[in-house]
Amino acid sequence: MTCKPPKDNKLSWWQMSFIGVGCIIGTGYFLGSSIAIQKAGFAVLIAYLAAATGTWFVYEALANLTAHHPEKGSFRTYAKQAFGNWAGFSNGWIYWSSEMLIMGSQLTALAIFVQFWFPKLPIWISAAFFAALGLLIILIGVKLVERMENLFGMMKVAAIIMFILIAGAALFGWIDPTKAPSSTSSSLMFFPNGGIGLWVALLYAFYAFGGVEVMGLMAQELKDPKDAPKSGKIMLVILTVLYLLSFFLVLKLVKATKIDPNESPFLTALTQYDIPWIPHVFNSILIIAGFSTMVASLYAVTTMLVTLADEGDAPHVFAQKSRKVPLPAFIMTSSVVVLSIGIALLLPEKIFEYTTTAAGLMLLYNWIFILLSYRKLMASSSLDHMKIITAFILILFAISGTLFDKVSRPGFFVSIGLITLIACATYIKLKRKSA
Repeated sequence: MTCKPPKDNKLSWWQMSFIGVGCIIGTGYFLGSSIAIQKAGFAVLIAYLAAATGTWFVYEALANLTAHHPEKGSFRTYAKQAFGNWAGFSNGWIYWSSEMLIMGSQLTALAIFVQFWFPKLPIWISAAFFAALGLLIILIGVKLVERMENLFGMMKVAAIIMFILIAGAALFGWIDPTKAPSSTSSSLMFFPNGGIGLWVALLYAFYAFGGVEVMGLMAQELKDPKDAPKSGKIMLVILTVLYLLSFFLVLKLVKATKIDPNESPFLTALTQYDIPWIPHVFNSILIIAGFSTMVASLYAVTTMLVTLADEGDAPHVFAQKSRKVPLPAFIMTSSVVVLSIGIALLLPEKIFEYTTTAAGLMLLYNWIFILLSYRKLMASSSLDHMKIITAFILILFAISGTLFDKVSRPGFFVSIGLITLIACATYIKLKRKSA
């Protein structure tokens, strides 16, 4: 996630709200939601409402930290201030790992969108094509992509509104009266998989709000940084309304049991009606918007590795630049991309669920750092502590829910493996520094 405000221009609170809406909506919503809907049925609405609440508390904590303690850097700066160098080092690598996994999830999602047109095309081939194109853009320069980020954000919002209008028309029987769902044929059954289904779905609901941590850091770009909480509140209200309304319509048009994790639930709902070109236009928008987000993630992980190297938290070689391109960092990013494609080749069936689960978990581990830093540096009132505890409980529920699903469970163990590696690297770094 690399959403950026216009250079040399301070933002009003409402501008930041709408930038946030466009930037946060991504493949976690357009495709990841299919997993949540399949697991929870109509109870998915509860999952997204709970995730929105937890996300708001995380955003508010970071926005308050940024507004009152404006620092260059990121959450790593606050973690370092709160707990010392070990926290800054480990937080930086947790976030880098989460962004790498998110990039892999986006790459897989793009390949799945392509299968709407070419169902027999292997995921790894499409992923390799988009990866090569994205890496080429990074190598040449991403200024054009950065300038078009707001346009891509508007396209994503337009796609959601288009779906809501078409789905609403289908619901009232204006498109095909013979297929209009009745109150009896449209199942409103909550908890089709019991409470466990809701528990498992919570992680994917949180994942759809991924990127809010970057918006929290943009508080210093506001004309009045104290407006950050208000801006975030409006942003999250808009996102939550769009999410809940669109999922409600999906579930009124399609039974949860017919939702395929390897297809956008919105396309599943649209393709059952004879609407020329609309599903194809919708899928095209998903690919264009998803590709822009994937390129932004590639750029983010490359520049983040350079920043870690500049601050001594990564090997210095990654800070080297050649013709304004950090070649060693770029090669590292490319290597991980190749690894992602290799995994897609070996595990084509459940690759999206695995990468999305691991990415969502690493993102939540970073959010835990944000909450702990806020508690240490700023939280003073009982209300602050209550919000932190509530967010912790919701996040811990989301993390633990992955243990109850055989598809999500591998992602949990991947995230634990990464955390273990980072913990070992942190220990080695501290031992060398003290020696």
